[in-house]
Amino acid sequence: MRIDISVARQQLTLFDDADRVLRRYPVSTAAAGVGEVSGSFRTPRGQHVIRAKIGDGLPENTVFVRRRPTGEIWTPALDAEFPGRDWILTRILWLSGCEPGFNRLGCVDTMRRYVYIHGSPARVDMGQPGSHGCIRMRNDDLIDLYERVPCYTPVDIRED
Repeated sequence: MRIDISVARQQLTLFDDADRVLRRYPVSTAAAGVGEVSGSFRTPRGQHVIRAKIGDGLPENTVFVRRRPTGEIWTPALDAEFPGRDWILTRILWLSGCEPGFNRLGCVDTMRRYVYIHGSPARVDMGQPGSHGCIRMRNDDLIDLYERVPCYTPVDIRED
């Protein structure tokens, strides 16, 4: 299996081991565009792997802070209580860069930047940039992807 993410198309494509397309999902990458430097709030490019999967068996809309469930379930009322909060919901696929000096180690380390593929509130538009650097997905799409991919699945993030 492998995952390709196209920033231009705002699309994640899942391939099987024979390089056949299994699924395509709309996503939302960074509002600030692409870039690898820590603190840039940009989506990192290049070769990555899923280093950790977080959220097995938790309900849809589980709220995460620092990769831990808070005990909250996202609702429109909770959203209204915390306007502007960057919601990380349902599941987390934590990415780690594979290219030293580009997206791994030092000030460009994807994993140390805490860049994830994660779920989002239903109100968040997919198919257009809007995140703070992560790859946002619809919760049901993320659950489907999460159940299909193991840790260390390759993830290639491209601008095209």
